[in-house]
Amino acid sequence: MAKKTAKKATKKTAPAKKATAKKAAPAKKATAKKAAPAKKAAPAKKATAKVAAPKKVKTARKPNAAFMKALKPSAALAEVIGNVSVPRTEAVRKIWVYIKKNNLQNPKNKRNILADDKLSKVFGKKEVTMFELAGILGKHLS
Repeated sequence: MAKKTAKKATKKTAPAKKATAKKAAPAKKATAKKAAPAKKAAPAKKATAKVAAPKKVKTARKPNAAFMKALKPSAALAEVIGNVSVPRTEAVRKIWVYIKKNNLQNPKNKRNILADDKLSKVFGKKEVTMFELAGILGKHLS
């Protein structure tokens, strides 16, 4: 029986806390409501001015010139992507074409690239993650 009365006592105290919190909140709202009508009148005049303003036209996004600059690949990289100067974004694309054509992704973890003879000269190791790829290629482009 002592346990039941203890539970009832805790239940009674919990609603009392909620009631005090609810009583405090309406007092704050009442002060906010009094100040609100004065503020509402002023923005109504500004809203008409905003409607008259012309809308901005979005321009087409311009590519970053640094990414589009043609760079000459090193001899090791040229074996894989060709000896033509290409932007670094195009070099990454060509590497991925080579990787997928030769099935060089790790079958258990597709984020890893298993290097063959040509790619091991470029990467410097047998396995590279796709996140390291752009950084490694940057060293081979000039």
